[in-house]
Amino acid sequence: MMNSASDELNLNGLEVKEAIAKTKKFIEEKGIGRVKVNYRLRDAIFSRQRYWGEPFPVYYKDGIPNVLSVDELPLQLPEIDAYLPTESGEPPLGRANNWVSKDGYPLELNTMPGFAGSSAYYFRYMDPHNDKALVSKEANEYWRSVDLYIGGTEHATGHLIYSRFWNKFLYDLGEVCEDEPFRKLINQGMIQGRSNFVYRIKDTNTFVSCGLKDKYDVTPIHVDVNIVSNDVLDTEAFKNWRPEFNNAEFILEDGKYVCGYAVEKMSKSMFNVVNPDDIVDKYGADTLRLYEMFLGPLEQSKPWDTNGIDGVNRFIKKLWNLFYKGDQLLVDDSEPTADNLKSLHKLIKKVSGDIENFSFNTSIAAFMICVNELASQKCHSRKVLADLLVVLAPFAPHVTEELWHTAIGNDTTICDAQWPAYNEDYLKESSVNYAVSFNGKTRYNITASADATKEEVEAAALAHEGAARWLEGKTVRKVIVVPGKIVNIVAN
Repeated sequence: MMNSASDELNLNGLEVKEAIAKTKKFIEEKGIGRVKVNYRLRDAIFSRQRYWGEPFPVYYKDGIPNVLSVDELPLQLPEIDAYLPTESGEPPLGRANNWVSKDGYPLELNTMPGFAGSSAYYFRYMDPHNDKALVSKEANEYWRSVDLYIGGTEHATGHLIYSRFWNKFLYDLGEVCEDEPFRKLINQGMIQGRSNFVYRIKDTNTFVSCGLKDKYDVTPIHVDVNIVSNDVLDTEAFKNWRPEFNNAEFILEDGKYVCGYAVEKMSKSMFNVVNPDDIVDKYGADTLRLYEMFLGPLEQSKPWDTNGIDGVNRFIKKLWNLFYKGDQLLVDDSEPTADNLKSLHKLIKKVSGDIENFSFNTSIAAFMICVNELASQKCHSRKVLADLLVVLAPFAPHVTEELWHTAIGNDTTICDAQWPAYNEDYLKESSVNYAVSFNGKTRYNITASADATKEEVEAAALAHEGAARWLEGKTVRKVIVVPGKIVNIVAN
């Protein structure tokens, strides 16, 4: 703040937030006003001029709104000939015959928005067949509140605010037993779009590839991402995309038209909306599910990049190759090796913890590591692969259900399988790698038994053939062994 000083109040040098607080305190101390907090509920969008939605229990008498009595509820939507506005511009309910109260007064023609009923839907789940009340006292006290609520940030401000408002209103009336509707809230991050651009040379219908655009006076234009693959434009599809591009010409680089890109909010106007049906048709539903989880932490916004989906699809193919080679079934009843069990139980421990913490992206990475390890171990043991499928099933239900029946030979659904427990005994290392340092500089590594004593590790480090070189002409003064990590030899 500048030039904001008087004999009684000096705001110079303060941040605006600090100045406001100081001003409010001054006003109260002087008795010339009081501080009041105003709360604004976003209710301006509550009334909708369309048919679908809860009708308002309101009628108009002499132009004044009145509410229906309780014995006139519930108010049901009437039959109408079309879900369209009337010729005079009234909402669709204006088309209804006899849309009046029992005394003949006209009823409200607008309806409530979709989030009106959904603001209290969780109460109806508690007691869905009760036609006397929203929820009975007994049912509400049994279920109480929602354990976990997951929704996006925009969803939270457009819907969650009303759920809390309605819940607190009902709580104040004594109709429900919990002050808050949800015990835990997770706001999932927004999936952002990866936009692509083509570059039109000024005053022409010629488009220059991204790497050459700096040589020309160009205008970037958003292009439909569905006709771009790995940033390479399908030029024929582009010509058919919009009429004005029918006679488009292209200046290519290395025989391809490479598009520019940017991460933006996914929007139709930016042509970066990805149709999930197209992804499912090309890669399958499991690839789509896994890739969405692999994009990043649940609560962070992250860009959708179709270029990376191939890696997840290759993972599913690697998984399949553990069970089949062409049409040949590879699964056998061999006993798992120690390495097999270590890879499996490391995965079970990791995914079990990740699910509790909603860290799905790190689970996908763990699946990829485990499948790679089992493939290199040439593991085809039914015991190992069956548990692998059970752990993967919540993430990729379709391929795991298929392999559960055809490869494992189980005639029940994998959804009913018991979640496997990890065994710490299988995770213990039999040997440990030590970095051996001389006067703080690492010179070589040794491998020692996991249960070796400090004395045994020290002896092994000094017995190594490389020790003589670094100890030549010196005397060992001290040996520091950090179990499971390093050996540092101090010599001079």
